[in-house]
Amino acid sequence: MPKCTRKGCNKSFEEKENNDDSCLYHPGAPVFHEGLKSWGCCKDVNKPVLDFESFMKLPACTTGRHTAEKPVEPALQTSQTSAVASTSELPKTKPAAIVQRSSDGIETYSTTALANGLPTISPTPSAPPTPVPVIEDEDDLEVVVAPGTKCTRLGCGKPFVSQEESRLGEGEHSICVYHPSPPIFREGSKGYICCKKRVLDFDDFLKIEGCKTGKHLFARKARVPGGEVVKCRIDHYQTPGEVHVTVYAKKADKGKSSIAFDTNQVHLDLLLPGPKRFTQTLNLYGSIDPATSSFTFFGTKVDLLLAKSDARSWNMLEKPADESILPQGFNLTFGVGGRTGTVGAKEIILDESNKLANAPAP
Repeated sequence: MPKCTRKGCNKSFEEKENNDDSCLYHPGAPVFHEGLKSWGCCKDVNKPVLDFESFMKLPACTTGRHTAEKPVEPALQTSQTSAVASTSELPKTKPAAIVQRSSDGIETYSTTALANGLPTISPTPSAPPTPVPVIEDEDDLEVVVAPGTKCTRLGCGKPFVSQEESRLGEGEHSICVYHPSPPIFREGSKGYICCKKRVLDFDDFLKIEGCKTGKHLFARKARVPGGEVVKCRIDHYQTPGEVHVTVYAKKADKGKSSIAFDTNQVHLDLLLPGPKRFTQTLNLYGSIDPATSSFTFFGTKVDLLLAKSDARSWNMLEKPADESILPQGFNLTFGVGGRTGTVGAKEIILDESNKLANAPAP
């Protein structure tokens, strides 16, 4: 029996029963913009979501006939303010930045000693951060699950058969092959942080086999006492001396929440109304000075000000356990605003030596 290849459908069908109302699907391309995910064909109807699991559950918007032919892949829509620099434009080793600020607030970035004789700043190597294990959700065995409910772990999607076969047994229905870490989308490349395989086609991305074997997840169990565990969006941008992080935790209780800074980590435990709770440890890409780092609670968010231990640029907010998954030369630019690391908005002013180096060839 052929399987429909339209996005959002993927149902098996009989051609003799196939008609113009059989298939419910998305004709448009997936849209990944500043951490939000939606479909280009119905983003005005289906509100963009943050996590990939919710994105895969967005209801399809178009009806038609099933087809087994591979659809033409629409162009993936991404933010035009990409912070990824090409490998050809970046040197393999990056000198430390020298920053000069004029009286009117203009900052000058340099990688060599300035004409007035200022010495070049030598970066101080920092010890690699201790890898933080991925905290995975557990299946709540006490929650009743309807037959046919799909496993929510990324890359699995097996349907629930029964309590004995899908949860308690040891047979094929109880085995979950999945991705423990979220997807990563960079410059058209698609994959998962937990494994190295990368593809360009979105349909091929959905077919990437899981890299870990375990138990299914049909109903999440709250793993933190005192409230339901929730996810909060985290955005960030950097300047030469600081990394600014925003956690969108609305009405977080300052008195009951805790934020702790380590040299290479930030530990977040935020109590929200509901009661709900957001907990996460940020395994920082670079080192910070805990004594001069700070945080501020607002009505809709919590802002973190991370003081860098040196002036080097961070490639990303969190350092993956395996940096080989990132393309060589991947780097965030300096900026003053944006979401999920998308920066731009601020023009960098170069000194004379860098102006010459970056001048277009005649």
